[in-house]
Amino acid sequence: MTDTPRRGLTPIRIAQLLLLVAAVVLYVASRLTWVEVESFDELGPPKTIALTGSRWSTALVPVALLLGAAVVATLAVRGWPLRVLALLLAVVSAALGYLAISQWVVPDVALRATELAEVQLITLVGSERHYAGAVLTLCAGVATLVAAALLMRAAAREGATQGRYTTPGARRAALREQTQTPADGSSPVQTSEPMSERTMWDALDEGQDPTDGDTGPEPGPSSEGR
Repeated sequence: MTDTPRRGLTPIRIAQLLLLVAAVVLYVASRLTWVEVESFDELGPPKTIALTGSRWSTALVPVALLLGAAVVATLAVRGWPLRVLALLLAVVSAALGYLAISQWVVPDVALRATELAEVQLITLVGSERHYAGAVLTLCAGVATLVAAALLMRAAAREGATQGRYTTPGARRAALREQTQTPADGSSPVQTSEPMSERTMWDALDEGQDPTDGDTGPEPGPSSEGR
């Protein structure tokens, strides 16, 4: 039983490592060049403007900071807040996948590139897209999705563990709640909720009879005479 909490923490630690790696990868992707724009206005030599990931998609750096904050949050939250965090990370992973895939499937990036580079469309000579930043972003999205799945699994396992392993004191308290003795000294009243098999065994270990609801051994005639 002592090994169960350690096994439950292992997915959380793996998820923390994945989130940290994803945050670093996103920061690297934000520094890489995503699109290059070449313009010529006939007043000087042609100019080439490089648009980094942070300019092409302003959400990369905030999402990297969010993933870093999620690493810290996994140290503090458990139960249903951990599940909410896992769902949030799943949404973030979907957004990262959209950013990466859109870099590949968009037919023409020239119009948006001229707006970001502040270049007139009439002076545009050509544009070129680079895929390294998009690949890193997609990898970060996959790592975030795996981390979300691990956190959800850890939260579910924690809930199942808490429901399965109950301390003997808690079981005895449940036994006392199920078998209540009135204050006037009359016979005990058995509640409508049936006892579990484990609770019945605990009662037998303590010398009690769980079938009649007594919380202690019945006094016999010999004990009354003494």
